[in-house]
Parts: sequence; structure tokens; C-alpha cells
Amino acid sequence: MRTRNAGQGYNRWDNRQDCAADGREDWSVPLPRNERLEQELFGGDNTGINFDKYEDIPVEATGDSPPPHVESFEDCKLGEIIRNNIVLSKYSKPTPVQKFALPIVLGKRDLMACAQTGSGKTAAFLVPILNQIYESGPSGVPQGNQQGRGYGRRKMYPLALVLAPTRELASQIYDEARKFAYRSRLRPCVVYGGADIGAQMRDLDRGCHLLVATPGRLVDMMERGKIGLDHCTFLVLDEADRMLDMGFEPQIRRIVEKDTMPSVGKRQTLMFSATFPKEIQVLARDFLDNYIFLAVGRVGSTSENITQKVVWVEENEKRSFLLDLLNASDHQVAARGLDIPNVRHVINFDLPSDIEEYVHRIGRTGRVGNLGLATSFFNEKNKNITRDMMDLLVEANQEVPPWLESLAYDSRPIGPRRGGPRRFGNSGGGGSGGGGGSGFGGRDYRQNKAPQGKNFGNQGSGGYSNQGGFSHYNQYQYGGNYGGSYGGGAPANDWWGGN
Repeated sequence: MRTRNAGQGYNRWDNRQDCAADGREDWSVPLPRNERLEQELFGGDNTGINFDKYEDIPVEATGDSPPPHVESFEDCKLGEIIRNNIVLSKYSKPTPVQKFALPIVLGKRDLMACAQTGSGKTAAFLVPILNQIYESGPSGVPQGNQQGRGYGRRKMYPLALVLAPTRELASQIYDEARKFAYRSRLRPCVVYGGADIGAQMRDLDRGCHLLVATPGRLVDMMERGKIGLDHCTFLVLDEADRMLDMGFEPQIRRIVEKDTMPSVGKRQTLMFSATFPKEIQVLARDFLDNYIFLAVGRVGSTSENITQKVVWVEENEKRSFLLDLLNASDHQVAARGLDIPNVRHVINFDLPSDIEEYVHRIGRTGRVGNLGLATSFFNEKNKNITRDMMDLLVEANQEVPPWLESLAYDSRPIGPRRGGPRRFGNSGGGGSGGGGGSGFGGRDYRQNKAPQGKNFGNQGSGGYSNQGGFSHYNQYQYGGNYGGSYGGGAPANDWWGGN
């Protein structure tokens, strides 16, 4: 028998033993193991991942009859291929977004999920999508796309499309897709701008069933006649608010509405993002049918996986301070045993002008239960986000420098705050627990009152009430040269947790 390297290229193989009763390939049957590829995909050390950190993160599901959430992967009745790859990925239990999203997607419902990067959302859509494809097979798709024969400038017809705003995120999703495609007949591909399009087209020629793409490069491929979306029955928009809010809307509408992709109701559409303000939800509903809205508390909020540090640094001192910070990090990352597979430390050299972008940035560390660190340089130029930054730090149970407290206190509005309620901080609490900021980056705008949907997690923990000032934080002395002090302040706790 000649086999392929599962998850890599396609070669010819004799699959007569893996056929259904009607003679079609049975995609639910795992292909033989490939030990070299298995080590490449799953050989990384996952020590440090602590899924118990997620137990208290609140989740709200709203919409028309959301299905009950699950407590384990076994509750989902997943196929053999996915179950094996979950074990190889060392996923001991689903994260909160996965507990809710898996039954929703497996139930063939559309979904809008407000969940921060690092919460496990990539697996939350890949696992149920790929499981459905393995169960149904490539029915109706041109056979040339499946066999991988006769290489040339053939048109590919992916069964699933994942759109992402950046090359970095697209690559991360593709890497995860390769893991869950191991020992299957499904081949993932990725295309993005800033890379050799010829090499990407040659890779597509080897077969493409799940495509991860940035909008611009995908439009280019479609216009070249390289990709057709006629059989794309699964559509995912990851970091959807960024794509829609940063000018990608025309390209997305070109891809989704003005070509050959199955229409709303005939495809399953999933949208994920760290924040979903009302105006973005109104825009996004054009792509969804009778969808369920998931509001997932931010990782780094109740889970406290991301240590956030805000340091006052004058503009002309940033470069010198950065070099000192990097030098200190070089001597203590490894020493404290942090095991972050991608980004150990996010440094905001120049803070963004809005707090939503800050949330996206720090979400690059502290992923799936790991510990992470985010350091931000703050000065006069950043006063416009003082209140939001203060709210975010307090909500996430982070140490707050006294100078930031003072700035936030001085900037308090005398009357009602303009522009409506803040999206972060004391934004109404979570479900039945009431009282506390839940860390949701958005709430279902369709609900005229507090959502009455299904709740999960510790809804009342970590609350913050902005009444009577900030007295319970006044005793904090901010310093912290990774165990020393900045600017002569009192010695701070060791930022790496070693004291």
C-alpha cells in the first residue's frame, strides 16, 4: 500500500479497505501513523499549560435555543480521528469557549463568539468543523481536488474557509489545522500576502480542503481562477471585528457575497473576536443566520494568566528602557521556567490609542493556560486611555501603579460619561452573579435587557465597583526592575513570581 504523509502532501494510495458501502472513501477512518510527522506536530513540550485556570471564566450564550454546553470532549461524540488528535495535543479538558462552541457548531448553528485570543477559540472551530467533514466526506466536490493528480494550474474547491486579518494569525491557525488533520484525508493550506504567491499556488495544487487565508491574498487567488468557493460550506472569520473595522469589509463582502460561496443559511458561518461592539455586530449579522452569541470572559481577567505591567517612560527614554528590559528578560525568562510556546513577553513600546487594540496585543501571550507577561510604556501621549487602562487592570486583578490611579481619578467625569458605558471594567457584571465586571469584550446587542441565556463559570468573582475611589489599592508601591525598582520606587514583587 502506498500512503501519503498525512497533513502534508498528497500521494496516491490504495484506499480500497477504507471505502463505505456505496464505494466512496470513508473519511472517518484514520490513515496509518507517521511517526516523523507526529513528532513534528505534537512533539513540543506542553508543560505549564494549566486548564484548571479556566474554570472560573464566565460565559453567556444568547439566541434562539442554544444547545447545552459540555464538560468534556467525550460529551461531544467526536470521531476517532479528532479524538486521537486531541489526546496527542495534550488537551485534558475543553476551555470555556470550547465547552459552549463545540455543541453549537456540531449542531450546525451559526455563531458569533466574543473570545480573546489565547482562550482556545481556534480549536473551538477547527475541531467541530473538521469532525463534520470527516463524517460526511468530500461529497459533491470535483474529484481532481481530492486525488491530487495531474498537477497544474487547477482550480481548488475548499470545503472550509478561515479568514484572518494578519499573516501571523493565519499561520497560527494553519499550524493548529495540521494537528487536527493528522491521519486524515483532509489537507489544509494557507495563503497570505507578503509571501511568494507562486509557492502558495504550487502548494494549493497538491490539494486543499481547508483553506486559511487573509482577505487580500484570497481575492487575488480567486481572480486568478485558482480558488473557487462553490463547495465551501464552512466559513470562519477570526478576529472579525478587526477585519471589519480596519477596512477589510469590501474584500470580505466580495468573497462571501459576490462570488460562488453558498449563501447565508446554506453554509455554516462562525465569527470570533476579542471584542464585538454593537456597530460591528450590526454589520456582521449580514453574514449569519439565526446565530447564537457567546460572550466569554477575557483570559487574563479571572484567570490572571497574563501579568500586566504599566510603566511611566518618557518618550525620549523608551529606547534605553527597552534595552534594559530586554536584558533583564534574557536573564530571567528561562530561570523562572516559563513555557510559552510562541510569545513569552509582549512589550507595548507605543501604546495603541484604544483599549480594544491593547486587549488584542496582550492576547498574544498567556495562551491556553500558560503564564504570560505584558509590559506597557505609558506617558503623556497615552492619557486618552487612562480610565480604560485603569478599569482593565483592576478588573484583571493586576497591580496598579499609584500614578495611574491618580491620573484616572483626576480624569473622572463630573456628569455621566460621554459616549455611553465603557466596554470594559464595571460593565454590568456577569449573569446571575451580578455586581462585578465580567471581562466580556461585547454583549449580544439583540438583548434589550440583561441576557437570560445559559451561564457558565463564576459569574460573581473578580468584580470591581468604581465607588468611593481606589482606596484598596493605595498601599501598592510600584517599582519592579524584575525584582528591583524603577525610578527609586520601593522594591516590587518579582515579576516572574519567584520573590
